[in-house]
Amino acid sequence: MPRTTPTSHHRMPRRLIRQRCQVVRERDFQLIADEVVDLSASGALVMPADPVLTGERVILSFQLPSSLYWVDTEAVVTRVLHGRRPGEHTRGVALELDGLSGLSRFMVERALRHMPPAPPRYRPGRRENQGLLASLVGSRASAAQWFASRAEASDHR
Repeated sequence: MPRTTPTSHHRMPRRLIRQRCQVVRERDFQLIADEVVDLSASGALVMPADPVLTGERVILSFQLPSSLYWVDTEAVVTRVLHGRRPGEHTRGVALELDGLSGLSRFMVERALRHMPPAPPRYRPGRRENQGLLASLVGSRASAAQWFASRAEASDHR
């Protein structure tokens, strides 16, 4: 019985990279983007980008940094960045690489080992409100008192 490798629910780490590429739409072979901004073995962020729809199939071609190896793979547009959020300066497209061969995956992972990690992107909402938890639960002392009172209540039962 052949063994299958378990698929992980964790994403591959993204690495900061600036590499020329060609992203063309599969249906009409029109050039969509020409630079990879960050890359992992499972996806890429490319900029600047022409308008494209989420779910659209594209072909990505780029040369690995400090290598003569070229990667040609099919991908699916998973997110379109319109350049309106803080930290976004131009339109971009997030791609999920789905046609990457085993050798190409190995070569990408090997090339990205020594590249710096991509910085976290701006995410509105929960990270903006540093004092939100403290205001909901109260101060640290009152939270400790609440837990102590709960422990005492359970000891008396």
